[in-house]
Amino acid sequence: MRLGVHGASTQSSDMTNTTTLTATERTKRLSLIREAFRLEWLTIGWMTIEAVVAIASGVAVGSLVLFAFGLDSVIELASAGVLMWRLIVELRHGQKFSETAERIASRIAGSLLILLATYVVVAAIWRMWIGAGEEFSWPGFVLALLAIPAMRYLARRKFAIAEKIGSRALRADAMEAIACGWLSFVVVVTLTLQWFVGAGWIDSVGSLAIVYLLVKEGREALSDDECASGCD
Repeated sequence: MRLGVHGASTQSSDMTNTTTLTATERTKRLSLIREAFRLEWLTIGWMTIEAVVAIASGVAVGSLVLFAFGLDSVIELASAGVLMWRLIVELRHGQKFSETAERIASRIAGSLLILLATYVVVAAIWRMWIGAGEEFSWPGFVLALLAIPAMRYLARRKFAIAEKIGSRALRADAMEAIACGWLSFVVVVTLTLQWFVGAGWIDSVGSLAIVYLLVKEGREALSDDECASGCD
């Protein structure tokens, strides 16, 4: 009997520890998801500023590279909003439902990025053909310069959280932040060369460099969607 009581006591203790551990893990996960929400709010705030300033600057000075940069920000802004929805859905309805939302979002974002890349190619070739030039944009230059460290910070934190909570959507969003950082770098280099050289064709060449990153980002979004549907 004493052995039986001891065994029951041990079993009860193990169950208590398991329950406590599960509750602790749940608390940590909720804390990480709340941090992910804060990062997405930062992303939405920054991308809103980035989109408005880049598109307005691009239109004002006739810069295709800034205009494309701004449109990419709009797409990433939409992706950030979808990711917030995805995290909410996961908490309320479970993983399966949230992955369905994620696949739809990935398909739409990937298609829009490919369409944007197509537009940039056509516009760049046309501008080089007619010899259109543009003015240097200080607001666009400062914006792109600030975007580099901002995207680095967001990508690093999102990668860290995605690994801990096992979120493929958050990892994909971190990859978009990296792509945006490289886009910012291309914009900075393009505008710097434009400032020193003053040749109108530099903007078109720089926008074609952005095309590679847009296509890469779009294909990754589409491949992630296909993988989510059939890789498992």
